[in-house]
Amino acid sequence: MTRIGVVTFPGTLDDRDAARAVRLAGAEAVSLWHKDTDLRSVDAVVLPGGFSYGDYLRCGAIAAVAPVMTEVVRAAHAGMPLLGICNGFQVLCEAHLLPGALIRNDHQKFLCRDQILRVENTSTAWSNAFTQDAQITVPLKNGEGNFQADPETLKELEGEGRVVFRYVDFNPNGSAHDIAGITNERGNVVGLMPHPEHAVEKGFGPARTYPDGSLAGHDGTDGLTIFISVLNALAG
Repeated sequence: MTRIGVVTFPGTLDDRDAARAVRLAGAEAVSLWHKDTDLRSVDAVVLPGGFSYGDYLRCGAIAAVAPVMTEVVRAAHAGMPLLGICNGFQVLCEAHLLPGALIRNDHQKFLCRDQILRVENTSTAWSNAFTQDAQITVPLKNGEGNFQADPETLKELEGEGRVVFRYVDFNPNGSAHDIAGITNERGNVVGLMPHPEHAVEKGFGPARTYPDGSLAGHDGTDGLTIFISVLNALAG
């Protein structure tokens, strides 16, 4: 069975949710601790959301140099699929596995909402099971989710098709170009601010709306497709 590691740093909040998403997708979730120096033969890694090391210095800055990240960075450079969610996205930027930075929301407030995203790139290890330009709904909760990069980097990301997810209808944090998630050049490393692990199980995900405007219940499972995608990539 495919083994996907889920890293826990001090202050991580969503590691158990990410592990459950991995299991619901059909893989084995393997717990990895921030002090580990061995990835325990996993096939992919997830850096979940939370407030690693209390968000001291900068969000993700301390986690980026934790012992486990030495092996995570090495594995990512070798092609292992790696997903960073929210704080995990911040860690990926601080570790220079992805460009840019996540800064304070432009409205200076923490925001929690169900967010519509458009899938811009279906060729990554974490998005290949989506249909191009599909609109999905995934919960979002952040205070420092404002993705920014210099103009040349933004031009490069757009020109190379490395924007994977983009906010639709509403930009919740001021991110440049409405960017919600990006990938590296190889397509094995993806970071996104919204939380797909909270949209994997009927009855607990985002509320759906029928065409007439009535609610269909909390049965949104769009996030599960991200975890299914990595299984496709590893099997292919």
